[in-house]
Amino acid sequence: MTLWIAIVGTAVGCYLLKLAGLSAPRALLDHPVVAHFAAIVPVALLAALVAQQAVTSGPSFDFDLPRLAGLAAAVAALLLRAPFLVVLLAAAAVAAGLRLLGLG
Repeated sequence: MTLWIAIVGTAVGCYLLKLAGLSAPRALLDHPVVAHFAAIVPVALLAALVAQQAVTSGPSFDFDLPRLAGLAAAVAALLLRAPFLVVLLAAAAVAAGLRLLGLG
């Protein structure tokens, strides 16, 4: 029963948050500070998720060399302005190559 209360509570909270965003007046959304905040929050959240996935495994830290090297390859490809598919392939190839060599 507690699980269902958590699911329903989360669903209601998500709905209310979405409703609040849709109900915000246009003048507020057009404010430069709000617009800047809305532009940078997704990038910050994605960076936090990538960092968390790169160095953890479950509840503990796990500094996995192939995973970190794959992340470094992705960052290098991004700095070189490579297309997204190339970034993914570079990260996967580096991580797979190091695992194939037995380093992970």
